[in-house]
Amino acid sequence: MAPISEIFISQEENVGMKQVHFNRIATPAIQDKKGFYSYKLSPVLEAGDKIALDFELEFAPKGVAGMGSDSHILYNGTFLNSGSFPHIGYQPIMELSDEKERKKHGLADKERMAERDDPKGLSNSYIAHDADWIRFDATVSTSADQIGIAPGLLDKEWTDKGRRYFHYTMDKPILNFFAFLSARYSVKKAQWNDVAIEIDYQKGHEYNLDRMIKGVQESLTYYTQNFGPYQHKMVRIIEFPRYASFAQAFPNTIPFSESIGFIARVDDQDPKDLDYPFYVTAHEVAHQWWGHQVVSGDTKGATILVETLAQYSALMVMEKTYGKDKMRKFLKYELDRYLMGRGQERKKELPIAFNENQGYIHYAKGSLVMYLLQDQIGQDKVNQALRAVIAQHANQGAPYPSSKVLVDALRKVTPKDKQALIADLFESIVLFENRALSANAKSVGNGQYEVTLTASSNKLKADELGAEKELPLHDWIDIGVDDKDGKPLFRERKLIDRKDLTFTMLVKGEPAKAGIDPDNKYIDRKPEDNLIKVEMPIK
Repeated sequence: MAPISEIFISQEENVGMKQVHFNRIATPAIQDKKGFYSYKLSPVLEAGDKIALDFELEFAPKGVAGMGSDSHILYNGTFLNSGSFPHIGYQPIMELSDEKERKKHGLADKERMAERDDPKGLSNSYIAHDADWIRFDATVSTSADQIGIAPGLLDKEWTDKGRRYFHYTMDKPILNFFAFLSARYSVKKAQWNDVAIEIDYQKGHEYNLDRMIKGVQESLTYYTQNFGPYQHKMVRIIEFPRYASFAQAFPNTIPFSESIGFIARVDDQDPKDLDYPFYVTAHEVAHQWWGHQVVSGDTKGATILVETLAQYSALMVMEKTYGKDKMRKFLKYELDRYLMGRGQERKKELPIAFNENQGYIHYAKGSLVMYLLQDQIGQDKVNQALRAVIAQHANQGAPYPSSKVLVDALRKVTPKDKQALIADLFESIVLFENRALSANAKSVGNGQYEVTLTASSNKLKADELGAEKELPLHDWIDIGVDDKDGKPLFRERKLIDRKDLTFTMLVKGEPAKAGIDPDNKYIDRKPEDNLIKVEMPIK
């Protein structure tokens, strides 16, 4: 290892960095106000040597009343994460990404990520480039009427000169990914086995606390049974103001926007409504396995090991808690989100196993891909593969795993007659055109009806720029009949190996609609025509 004579520091542009101090002579060199700094060291840093950095940051309120999207420090509702802190070394994530800006500076177009198995890319986790697993110990100071929060367990609390102090420690290494929050919180507590559950919320926002607690409990039950132990002693959900609409998982700590959880209105009497505070909770708890135990390298496809698997995990908790009938609406929502995303893609769409941190792919398509796979080969098989991934890669340093680890594990548990699914779902961009053409029914007595459905099917493969070619059909697809309330009367899986199709089905109860892939499990470019009204004889 060569000695280090100059240290580079990257910093968010909208955060002022002051009082930078090293415990040896460090002369400022590059001082770019856009967020890039360097310091020449004397003496140089030899291999195995250490250096301490002290710094002070300044956050100035932005936007109307200080409520801009880049606001961090608020009168009641501070939330800042490790992205706002200095990062050591060159950070590729801070490079210009806008094509026009790059051209203005004579730069070539930027690829979003390194190739999937690039050794340099896999030498860093996609969470952070300047550190791997760190020891975390933090003291949070805040106003006397607020609670200061950080990852870990509260070791000590005290008051000094009118301010409250909270000391948090983590009993095991964590990724260089953390957050600090402070507000005048009310606290609701619960328990799951030996794990404490705590929700810190704004008084008056009690609407969905029980949904969130149930989400944590159901998630911990499913994930520990199917993936492995939870690594902490607490799960803590913390409300932050609605200047942003997301939730984010840090070690044992989940900041959660009031707008998508705490003040959400869910109608339990509406069969079409979704309990999304429950679902978002399940997704974020899943990150304690996918992201905080298994974390991928910074290469193409990396995000399926984190975001796609969190989506899948939450879907399984949702299905277990609310039943399969609730999944159709969610799958349709994700399908619409994926189709819209690919329609707006400005560069190129890639198969999910090679995606470049594209949300419409790893979130929306990821939900569809994983749900269809478990529907076809069985949830137990998929979870067997995921347990193997955790057993081999949890809490490991570089080289970090690529998406190949997941694809190979799934391929290993997939039966021979379904192997083509893996290539279609993960390594290709495959689209379907399933369409119900007509449906007729006649009563056969005893409340039963014979339904005749005619339908068509087509399978296409797209390249990264959208050019398509037809593929031969050999796919197991559901056909089905629903009643007037949209409840299934009939489902049967059929091997679809030709374009023109006719089916006869015997159902109990009066049919209203019939179709092919009625629950939107496949990625269909026009899902609205999968079902058609059933025509009944004129009485």
